[in-house]
Amino acid sequence: MGKLGGFQIAICGQLLLLAGLTGCSSAGENNVPAETTETAIQESVEMETKLEALKPIKPITDHNPVMTQRFGADPYALVYGGRVYLYMTGDKVSYNPDKTIKENTYGNIDCIHVISSDDLVNWTDHGIIHAAGKQGAAKWGGNSWAPAAAYKNIDGKDKFFLYFANSGNGIAVLTADNPAGPFTDPLGEALISRETPTCAEVTWLFDPAVLMDEDGQCYIYFGGGVPAPEKADNPGTARVAKLSEDMIHLDGDPVIMDNVPYLFEDSGINRIGDTYYYSYCTNFNVTGEATEKYGFHNGEIMTLSSDKPMEGFTVANPVLRNPGDFFGRSGNNHHCMFEFEGKYYMAYHSRILEEEMDIDGGYRSTNIDLLVQDENGAPIATKGTKAGVAQLHTVNPYEEISAVTMANQAGILTKPVEAGKETDCPDQVLVPFEEGGFSEVSGVDFGTEGAGSFLAKVDGKGTGEIHVRLDSPAGEDVAVLKVEAPSDATEIKAECDKKITGEHNVFFVFSGKDYRFISWKAVS
Repeated sequence: MGKLGGFQIAICGQLLLLAGLTGCSSAGENNVPAETTETAIQESVEMETKLEALKPIKPITDHNPVMTQRFGADPYALVYGGRVYLYMTGDKVSYNPDKTIKENTYGNIDCIHVISSDDLVNWTDHGIIHAAGKQGAAKWGGNSWAPAAAYKNIDGKDKFFLYFANSGNGIAVLTADNPAGPFTDPLGEALISRETPTCAEVTWLFDPAVLMDEDGQCYIYFGGGVPAPEKADNPGTARVAKLSEDMIHLDGDPVIMDNVPYLFEDSGINRIGDTYYYSYCTNFNVTGEATEKYGFHNGEIMTLSSDKPMEGFTVANPVLRNPGDFFGRSGNNHHCMFEFEGKYYMAYHSRILEEEMDIDGGYRSTNIDLLVQDENGAPIATKGTKAGVAQLHTVNPYEEISAVTMANQAGILTKPVEAGKETDCPDQVLVPFEEGGFSEVSGVDFGTEGAGSFLAKVDGKGTGEIHVRLDSPAGEDVAVLKVEAPSDATEIKAECDKKITGEHNVFFVFSGKDYRFISWKAVS
């Protein structure tokens, strides 16, 4: 039963109690003044009719994971146009015939999830990229794991490139004119395969990372796996190659990266100052002697450093312990370090979302925490948290804001704005599917003059209400937007009970069904 149903049951119990007081004897006989009883009844009726918000999976005080409407693993960050775009492996929950949840084997993953933010707390959902499979851009591929992204100005126009692993057997590349797609396959085959020189014996030909260097040369790093137990300390399965000017071919043969101790998977690459940092996840054969020598443990993110992008890497620092050390549920460790607005951050995945959902299947979601660096800028040990990072700046409510820009949610879906177009549609809308569902926009600054009303753009064949509340989904309504079977996109308006000033978290709590919430703004 939904939470609204539970609330109604509780209220009915209270109403029955009041009925016993007034129906079996008079107010005077029970020493309860009539006006007190009437007031209590009125308050109970008001409580009964107030829409109760659902409880979110993620506490409203936390910023991790960054997205809760879907899972998203193996995060990779692309900074473009003042925003951070996160590309994530689209973990899908699979079920056994008896409806119990299967362990995540990754074999059914053929989609990449994309979100973006300019403040690292409110994230705009750009939907799903169908990257592989029969419905995907790269139909020759069966899976899309561990994406990486880059952009380059070619012939005066910015072009975007999405690299991903076709299971553990090759690297694909897709292209687009927009960082969120739609993406197409320019090659019709793998960019890197087992026929690529030096790659035939790579255990896992996957997990790409890309670096656009200051001189315009782009590099791709990939590979992983332990070919034999006796090679666990130095598997020799990491590779690096130059990308060609068009970003969709290699410029020369991949180079074997020597001495990557205890490599497992998850290539990462950053240039900080004049130093290149190659990062990766260690395998699960790390001995006590190795920990004493290198400082890392099983399944930990480790860095190597060099003054060259393709050679000369030496051991630097471990930077992120396995998520199980922070949150209790272990698994593979996948990361991306990125710079945004003058600071470095660590994106990584954990299993905290599935745990809150009472699932135990290895389904992963993305977190972001501030990267810790030493006095020279080198990445050092960083802790994973549920609190996440602070919001970088406030939201301006007087500009139109997509309804799928949010910090948290409960009981909602996101769908392509073009109804029926389920593939590669970067413009999404919010669809309430459970009474009392809500979306939250964090850190909205209404200023000193304040807002007197709210506008919302909606469409659909249904009816309902959008309750606007401040600082808590259980708060009082400051405005209620009425949705009345608008069919085509329609702007609706609601006046505020009082002028709203200052900074608040804004909650949109939904009732009704069969309508779509497209965007909103406040009016001063």
